[in-house]
Amino acid sequence: MTDRMFEEKQHASLYQKYRFDPPDELKELILQYLDKKKGKPHQLAVDLGCGTGQTSRPLTAYFEQVVGIDVSKSQVEQARAVPGFPNLSYRVGTAEELPFPDGSVDLLTAASAAHWFDAERFIKEATRVLKPRGCLALFGYGDNVKIHYESCGDQLNNIYEEVKQILLPYTSSKVTGANSKLKDLFEAIPYPDKERIEIIPIKQQLSIKNVIGFIQTFSMYQAYLRADPSAASTLLERTTSRILEEMKVSSTEAKVNFIMEYFCVLACKPE
Repeated sequence: MTDRMFEEKQHASLYQKYRFDPPDELKELILQYLDKKKGKPHQLAVDLGCGTGQTSRPLTAYFEQVVGIDVSKSQVEQARAVPGFPNLSYRVGTAEELPFPDGSVDLLTAASAAHWFDAERFIKEATRVLKPRGCLALFGYGDNVKIHYESCGDQLNNIYEEVKQILLPYTSSKVTGANSKLKDLFEAIPYPDKERIEIIPIKQQLSIKNVIGFIQTFSMYQAYLRADPSAASTLLERTTSRILEEMKVSSTEAKVNFIMEYFCVLACKPE
């Protein structure tokens, strides 16, 4: 990955605390695709741009070995601090230069990360390390988030949209790759056997505290924080107060329905 946006220790800590594990629906979709295209045994999965390990850890139940790779040493340190996964290891590195032999990987995943990759170099390297019939699973979520709580859903969504507009000048052009659901990367993958699922709606309950924490993990919020720490902190405080007021609650532990649209690119390397 040529972009290095998530390397501060504080950002890595926020990532560990507030970023989501992949939803079960998405995990099942990926594993069913791998079973259909390649079949067992599932020996090695590599999670690229693994961050603090939210996608790496669930894979350990299905593979003999899982390796998470991230360009950020701070993210990898946070991931390694989570105990209980003996068949999981982490390495600092990039998606474009992978430390695996040719034809050795069953599954390459990237969760909310592939838009940061150098597409041409990544595809070349993925093709090198994947086994014949090995699979790619690149996924994430778009910015079409909806928040619901009793009768004030519209107001909450307006508040969230206002935050996005404030952060827009600090948004990397790379993020548009995620918001376009990896359309360009999908088209660049040379495998005949590939598919792109554009909308996988996922509903979960989040506390107000976790919604604000999720915003803090955004690369654009971190860019805003570096540019103007006072304004960035004020934005979070004001947003929290407005949400509490609209919901007519006093605690940030109060929960809202948080609806996201995931997407997924699946591809199978030819024999």
